[in-house]
Amino acid sequence: MAEVTNELIYEVLKAMQARLGNIEDSMREARGEVRALRSAISAIDNRMGAFHMDLANLYEASGAMEGRMSRIERRLEIIDTPNA
Repeated sequence: MAEVTNELIYEVLKAMQARLGNIEDSMREARGEVRALRSAISAIDNRMGAFHMDLANLYEASGAMEGRMSRIERRLEIIDTPNA
């Protein structure tokens, strides 16, 4: 069995310090990526909200047009009567 010396302990500690440095760098990079993802998700959420508003406006306009069309049909007496 190898003898444990101060030099051996020092070399092991240096290797551990280098590995911890690499882990810290990786964590820093991962945090940056998570921030970027959060920002992208927030932008998508904002776009989805705008899309929903646009869709609601389209439905409202469609309903108004249907109402106007019904009035025009009644005035012109061109309403299809259902065959019952």
